[in-house]
Amino acid sequence: MSTFNTRLPGLALALLLGLAGLGLATLPAFSRLQLSALTLAIVLGMLVGNLAGSRLPPQLAPGIAFAQRNLLRAGIVLYGLRISFQQIAAVGMGALILDVAIVASTLALGLWIGRRWLGLDRDTALLTACGSAICGAAAVLATERLLKPDPSKVAIAVAGVVLFGTLNIFLYPQLAHWLQMPPDVYGIYTGATVHEVAQVVAAGNAVDPAAADTAVIVKLTRVLLLVPFLLLLGGWQARRAGEGAGGGITVPWFALGFAAVCALNSVVDLPPAWRTRLLDLDTLLLATAMGALGLDTRFSRLRALGPKPLLLATALFAWLTIGGYWLLKVVIGSW
Repeated sequence: MSTFNTRLPGLALALLLGLAGLGLATLPAFSRLQLSALTLAIVLGMLVGNLAGSRLPPQLAPGIAFAQRNLLRAGIVLYGLRISFQQIAAVGMGALILDVAIVASTLALGLWIGRRWLGLDRDTALLTACGSAICGAAAVLATERLLKPDPSKVAIAVAGVVLFGTLNIFLYPQLAHWLQMPPDVYGIYTGATVHEVAQVVAAGNAVDPAAADTAVIVKLTRVLLLVPFLLLLGGWQARRAGEGAGGGITVPWFALGFAAVCALNSVVDLPPAWRTRLLDLDTLLLATAMGALGLDTRFSRLRALGPKPLLLATALFAWLTIGGYWLLKVVIGSW
């Protein structure tokens, strides 16, 4: 049997879960909550994986693994079509400095609290921290390709992003009113501190369309910081693996591909129809990968992780909301 035929059954199941996630995300009940196709696909995968359990045929494994690995990397590369360097320049140096400060401080705090205070393993702490710091589920998935952790650790990190990012949709408009933020300042604050792009759009539009535009640009600039993070993580991984063995630095090709597509998007104007189709394909690839990850996630493994990952996600949510506002005042100034 050919490699393609071996992978086909598992790929078909993962694709079905991705398509189901896309379909559910368009329903009013889910779109109002800004639950993305990625989130819904991993939930569906978890339901199927746990309900079927050991009854899932072993013939599905090669295709599921291919979706988790190869389709995910392709999706991350295409994600670069959402960002251009012109957008980054438009928000100014202050917003870029704020993004860098938010990402660096959240990653450092997540590792410190997770490892020192809560006693979590490195993978769980880092996945939870990068999901909060950079771009939610997409960052968790990209980091998963380097760490190769148990799928349950990926699922718990995504769960924290979904929970607190959804809470932000309702909390941030109230903060804007209470703190009397101008729309442009609120947009910068939202883009720099809210977890997912979809959640940023929802929280921004709840106050002002102009605030939403600013928020998305600041958020996408923050997404671009995924590239240096992955390069640093890849180098650190290689140094650890090569201790005493002369190991070299492994550069994650999909991070370079992501940066290259961002650069291409900055200099080439794709026809709108092409761009729409490519972005739809990207969402499908990522949703399929999430569905495949969900199939390998068992509730028994999640229970084994205990409440500590959720406590870490709570601490990082508090830092992004309160510490992010403090950093906004320091970097952007008073208004």
